[in-house]
Amino acid sequence: MSKVVRAETAGFCMGVDLALNKLDSLIENKDRGSIYILGPIIHNPQVLEEYEKKGVITANSADEIPRGSFAVIRAHGVPQNVEEELRERGINVIDATCPKVKKAQLLIKRNTTDGRILLLYGEDSHPEVKGLLSYAPSGTCLFDSTEELKSIELDPSKKYCLAAQTTQDRIIYDEIIQYLESKGLDVIVLNSICDATRQRQEEAIALSSKVDHMIVVGGRISGNTRRLVQVVEATGTKCTHVEIAEELPLNGLKNFKTIGLTAGASTPKRLVDSIQQILEEL
Repeated sequence: MSKVVRAETAGFCMGVDLALNKLDSLIENKDRGSIYILGPIIHNPQVLEEYEKKGVITANSADEIPRGSFAVIRAHGVPQNVEEELRERGINVIDATCPKVKKAQLLIKRNTTDGRILLLYGEDSHPEVKGLLSYAPSGTCLFDSTEELKSIELDPSKKYCLAAQTTQDRIIYDEIIQYLESKGLDVIVLNSICDATRQRQEEAIALSSKVDHMIVVGGRISGNTRRLVQVVEATGTKCTHVEIAEELPLNGLKNFKTIGLTAGASTPKRLVDSIQQILEEL
């Protein structure tokens, strides 16, 4: 029988909890119109399926949401102009943006109004990144690694502001900061990586050194879940990423005496519980 060690930080973070609580409260209010989400409220397919059954409609663009209905802004936030467009069209906006993401948006806005160019460490296709970029009026430069940043020619006569997508790797962000400092550029550095993300990554790394194999549970479109897989694999410990219990490679896992278990910030507790139970019965 395998011993399973579960990370204390596995599962929903504060921002996800708040976003879903806002959506739940709206659903419970019978005196309201249709409920729309502009893109997935969180990056977990199982949670999204549950809300779809409750009548929540996922829109791909703002113009799909009719006047008079409710639009819930997802935990990742939306570009500034999109939120303005929704309000101008008479749509009832419920802002469920994670407070950490909202803080990053406002920090970027405050520190780029003087002509500073935003240097953003993040994923090009991620919805949070699209929102963060919209708060920098003086120009932006997006990169997803130290190597990519090094390939970009930065003008020493210009001023810059450095920020990171809230779920990015803190260790790599520190490397980026050191690199920019070595270039002697005028850069304001923003502390925009979420503490919950950092704590999850640190615990996953520490847990990896104590087990024979790691299981990470969470949506494949979830940036913070993929990052957990990356930081575990960087330690040299084998890692399996699953969304649901049915994806567990049970025959292979029987060979491990100790298995570590963690989950992304948008993974429901019930999913982690069910996987833990299966692993403990191996």
